[in-house]
Amino acid sequence: MGEPKLKKIGIINVKFGENVLVIEPANLYGCEIGDDTFVGPFVEVQKDTTVGKRCRIQSHAFICELVTIGDDCFISHGAMFINDLFATGGPAKGRKDLWASTKIGNRVSIGTNATILPVNICDDVVVGAGAVVTKDITKPGFYVGNPAKLLRPITK
Repeated sequence: MGEPKLKKIGIINVKFGENVLVIEPANLYGCEIGDDTFVGPFVEVQKDTTVGKRCRIQSHAFICELVTIGDDCFISHGAMFINDLFATGGPAKGRKDLWASTKIGNRVSIGTNATILPVNICDDVVVGAGAVVTKDITKPGFYVGNPAKLLRPITK
């Protein structure tokens, strides 16, 4: 019987801003985390990812490579970001040329268990719990469902 190869989770090669709070265990590597940002337990933020200033990343969120999150954003529990659309009918198996990026604007809130495919989301958006964002969001508002659709605009 074979022995498994074990790798430890942790915080490796991360560029932190001022006053960042990380609750362990967390798996952060090769990413940038902005000033005054909170990262909850059991969060993974992969390399080549940027999280802006004054953000909150709640427990069990997964932020894959090639994601940029603006300032003053809230990523709720269990939110998932995807960079592989299975363009060949299955996983890209590390072929980054098949991956796509995601850009989240400022003041965006992403609800519990939402799934964000490679898209662009403009400023001032709320993505509801469990929503699946499959296309760019270009107008501020509340987006819900699978696929996510505009429920109503944000009024200030």
